[in-house]
Amino acid sequence: MVHYYKVNCVRDNLRLIREFVTVVLRNLSLSEIEVNQLVLAVDEVCSNLIIYSHNCDPNYFLEINIEDQSGKLLFEIIDKDADNFNMSEYKEPKIANIIKERRKGGVGLMLVNRIMDSVEVAVEDQRSVWRMTKKIAAG
Repeated sequence: MVHYYKVNCVRDNLRLIREFVTVVLRNLSLSEIEVNQLVLAVDEVCSNLIIYSHNCDPNYFLEINIEDQSGKLLFEIIDKDADNFNMSEYKEPKIANIIKERRKGGVGLMLVNRIMDSVEVAVEDQRSVWRMTKKIAAG
């Protein structure tokens, strides 16, 4: 079953996205830690798209799909208007540099990569599609 949610790109909708993901995941017999980690990963990608790609412009929308594929969860975040992010060019920051420079931020995508088993960004039909998977115990 695919769970679908569409929301416009305003910061306040990040709370609604977290609630949607939490409700879907709690129905899948995941631990609270697993639910929180997956909500964090989806929230991080959506935050980056809403805040940095679209500057919190309500004229833009994101679609979030969550599909239980027996033993694996597939998360898709679809953005019809974003510039494509080339995942193969992403260089993970060094934590020591972030601390030394006292930077706020910069670790979100690193967390997403650590939480998820795979993270891909593709352009399909002129849309940017973030596709993330996570193996789970078959319920």
